Amino acid sequence: MEFDLQSLYVIDQKDGLGLEFSKLVSMMNYARYTTLEEVKGLTVEELDFLFDEEANSIGMLLAHYAAVETAYQIESFESRDFTNEELDRLRPGLELGPLGREQFRGKDLDFYLKNLAEVRIQTIEKFKTLPDEWLYEQSPFWWNRPANNFFKWFHVFEDELNHRGQIRIIKKMLQKR
Repeated sequence: MEFDLQSLYVIDQKDGLGLEFSKLVSMMNYARYTTLEEVKGLTVEELDFLFDEEANSIGMLLAHYAAVETAYQIESFESRDFTNEELDRLRPGLELGPLGREQFRGKDLDFYLKNLAEVRIQTIEKFKTLPDEWLYEQSPFWWNRPANNFFKWFHVFEDELNHRGQIRIIKKMLQKR
């Protein structure tokens, strides 16, 4: 993914997006840029490192970002539950755990970066087709409480930022080996 470093810290209008979507995408771009900077140059061994048998690897967390964003595409853009096929495909990245440790091993950084970029392109292209008012539409969400689409998409990048902290801790553990 390419980022305009001259406007990375400016939350403002983005080409092809309404103002509210522009604000959201500005924040999503910053979160993604800082994540990509954090994982730049990592080897397969570093991406696969597990502190213990219950831990997440950096590769698993990168796969998690893509799975979460895909899940929110389905949930918010299509307003439906996952099909069994989608759930089978997304479960290792969403749940992490044993399935994630099994599926996300031995893959290089380009594998994860390509997946992240493809999912994000789909998200932005869909955002371009929606009116800003869509962000404020509410529906039942966690524990059947109302949430709007703005919050749902805030959560997508908030989750990424949260797990980026985990990536930083894993990298520190790698340095101490």
